[in-house]
Amino acid sequence: MITIISGTNRPYSNTLKLSSYYQHKLLERGVASHILSLADLSADFISADMYKSRSDAFQPYQDRIMATEKFIFVIPEYNGSFPGILKTFVDACKFPDSFFNKKAALVGLSSGKYGNVRGVDHFTGVCHYVRLHVLPLRIHIPHIFHELDADGNLYKEDTLRFTGEQIEEFIRF
Repeated sequence: MITIISGTNRPYSNTLKLSSYYQHKLLERGVASHILSLADLSADFISADMYKSRSDAFQPYQDRIMATEKFIFVIPEYNGSFPGILKTFVDACKFPDSFFNKKAALVGLSSGKYGNVRGVDHFTGVCHYVRLHVLPLRIHIPHIFHELDADGNLYKEDTLRFTGEQIEEFIRF
């Protein structure tokens, strides 16, 4: 099973749009996936689910993570790195069972010109720590407001080529 993690809790985000785009492109290739949006976490997630006892509300997320073999993390740039809610989510998942020896692809996006290069690098370190095997082809999409059309689809030739290549490699990974 593939789970696409929309790595922000911001509602109606470009991160979620890009996650949906990846899901659609996987489906076009006959590969099913599920989106796990961090925007759906409960408002008390940080205080309720971080240490020792998890709330009943977190269990479906934990179950989804445990059943997943491959992850696509779609990661927006927040202050030169990745969102704290993404790190908190990883920290809340059972260690080492949740991610150990599974596979991941990383997609960075930003409104600026670097496409979250640093944040994806930072998150790669987290992935290595929890022993997620990261696909070497990591994508960085800058100026996201100019990359998505009104329907939430990428349309620029270079971006389509690079994301398509990443998706194909991830399927074989």
